[in-house]
Amino acid sequence: MTQVRSTTPGLFPVPDWAKDELANLKGRQKGGLVSGDESAEISDAYDRAREEVVGLQTDAGLDLVVEGQLRWDDMLTHPLAVADAVETRGIVRYYDNNNFYREPVVTDDLEPTRDVAAELEAASELIDGEDLQAVLPGPYSLFDLATDERYGDDAEFLGAIAEFLAGEVEAFPAVETLFLLEPSLVESAPADGLDERASEAIDRVASATDAEVVVQPYWGAVEEKVYAHLLDADVDAVGFDFVANQDDNVYNLQEYGATDDVALGLADGQNTLVEDPEAIRDRVEWVEGQLGVTDFETVYLTTNTETFYLPYAKYVEKLEVLAEAADLAEVTAA
Repeated sequence: MTQVRSTTPGLFPVPDWAKDELANLKGRQKGGLVSGDESAEISDAYDRAREEVVGLQTDAGLDLVVEGQLRWDDMLTHPLAVADAVETRGIVRYYDNNNFYREPVVTDDLEPTRDVAAELEAASELIDGEDLQAVLPGPYSLFDLATDERYGDDAEFLGAIAEFLAGEVEAFPAVETLFLLEPSLVESAPADGLDERASEAIDRVASATDAEVVVQPYWGAVEEKVYAHLLDADVDAVGFDFVANQDDNVYNLQEYGATDDVALGLADGQNTLVEDPEAIRDRVEWVEGQLGVTDFETVYLTTNTETFYLPYAKYVEKLEVLAEAADLAEVTAA
């Protein structure tokens, strides 16, 4: 029987009270952004905000709980932005949407920071029996969003990013799952040769943990060849953004198959419209029906993207919908 587990890709909106408090403490200029050595007052505000979003997930009944990544000023590039070997420079558009991040420029040899590990350790102290899920940018997306002034070669730079992330993962406390977010596999697909190296880089990060590893591309479907290489990586599940692109994702599944587990992005992480749990449950059954005899061991039911785009109240409703939809799907499967 397929196990359905509700979760999210993390990167939550900051609670409204915390936005105001942190704006007063940090300011809104570059010098006030997270660097890894915040004051006690700023750290305390983030600690209280983390406690709130972890509690919201457990109250909603999510099967897998994330830390929330509320400190990540620079969204996916945060792990690099706090590294000593990286300079953050001008503001760059985050793909083709209306969000921005500071350009992370790698100027020296990358070394793990344990910044994300410390966040996870703090989150693990807040849950009692719930399964903790870690979230990181995938190595290809981090490579794509960063600038190299140290390694001088794409293959070497991608390899260095993979080693950097693997070092971060090795410092993690015990986690049940690790989501590697890979929107660049869709938005900036790797060319011939680099597509295979991207898969190898993902494999390197996945090998650093005993947790279940899920690779989550989004904002569409990955190209056929990229998907075929992605299946070569030693990961437990690949995710599919069925909100942004249904047909091409179904084609990839039918043509090339899938991992034993799968992540289905069926709730919209960017739209304030709150889905009906039964409709999401029906979508799970529809996806499985497109594959004929294929039965997944585990379906991770999630939003298609991170949710920091949403108003805080709508994000809370999305959590509740995902948990209820997963429960409905489990009952149907039984």
